[in-house]
Amino acid sequence: MPLQSQPRFRLATLPTPLQEAKRLREALGGGGRSPRILIKRDDLTGLAFGGNKARKLEFLVADALRAGATYLVTTGAVQSNHARMTAAAARAAGLGVALVLTSKTERPRLEGNLLLDRLFGAEVHFVP
Repeated sequence: MPLQSQPRFRLATLPTPLQEAKRLREALGGGGRSPRILIKRDDLTGLAFGGNKARKLEFLVADALRAGATYLVTTGAVQSNHARMTAAAARAAGLGVALVLTSKTERPRLEGNLLLDRLFGAEVHFVP
């Protein structure tokens, strides 16, 4: 089944641009020694500070909405990029979100992705 025929909930600004890394190429010896280097800028997806997970979440959110879901639930480490992106995607779609995160402590520091998870309104549950 073609990807284009699958339900999709638009979350990301796509396609993300390619950026040439000219200075890196020069540092590696220039055009005679190094191929042209292009960087795919998935940090510019526009969803929760970006990442390649936005593409996958467009299909997962669409499927959840089609099935009548009211919540997205996922798991990951306490600083999981995937959890952060899932929290943002759920909120963009009007869904609740619960994150089950692994942590070595009962109350990890509220920083980085965990802080963003909380700002997105995710229910966060910690497991060892």
